Amino acid sequence: MAQASSENFPVASRLLPRTVRADLLAVYGFARLVDDAGDEASGDRLALLDELEGDLEAAFVRGGAPSHPLISALRPTIARRSLPIEPFRALIEANRRDQLVHRYQTFAELLGYCELSANPVGELVLGILDAATPRRLELSNRICSALQLVEHWQDVAEDHRRGRVYLPAEDLERFGVLDQELADHAATESFKRLMAFEVARARGMLSEGAPLVRTLRGRSAFAVAAFVAGGRAALLAVERADFDVLASRPRPGAALRAQQLLATLLRPESR
Repeated sequence: MAQASSENFPVASRLLPRTVRADLLAVYGFARLVDDAGDEASGDRLALLDELEGDLEAAFVRGGAPSHPLISALRPTIARRSLPIEPFRALIEANRRDQLVHRYQTFAELLGYCELSANPVGELVLGILDAATPRRLELSNRICSALQLVEHWQDVAEDHRRGRVYLPAEDLERFGVLDQELADHAATESFKRLMAFEVARARGMLSEGAPLVRTLRGRSAFAVAAFVAGGRAALLAVERADFDVLASRPRPGAALRAQQLLATLLRPESR
């Protein structure tokens, strides 16, 4: 849970009602738990993910007793918001895929991964905000997939060390970027052109989803705008690093995040 402050966006703004904040943090705790099981755990990660799924199912059964405290903490949120189990299962499945699929040939394949790893979070957030409608979910999916891409673009070097490349093979080929360039952690001009292309694509997706802000009111609109603004600020940080995400992980400062939040509140669809 301590990792919440390191995200590109505020996980649960203090401007939100206390119960909403608690529910968002409970969902975040589950998502981080599953991600850490898929990224950091030693031993048989697939078996561990199976165990977490069993624990998750116990959280949805009356009288069930999940063994992990973060999953146990989900039970009040699930009951209070009538959340479905499917988005939680999708997050587990995304981490199973990470154990088996280490590269993506096309951008469409990568978006298919985002449908498991990111979009379910948006569905859960809208459920907690009591704002889930088909149109809002559609817009949320664009935002969440874009935020997942932003994270991948920031973490190219770290992901490569783990044996994973989320940059689509078709894009690497298009810009003439070799795998050895990723391994060398030295950003060539061709790599920077590739990252400029990927940044522009993620920014466009954020703008396509940003009208979601205008469909909401009050603190809910503020919370979603903060998600969008966090992604935009992170992309600007990558730009200001001259698209070199191999030397270090570009991160936006507080002033840049605040600037982007104000801009997003005033004109959500702007790029």
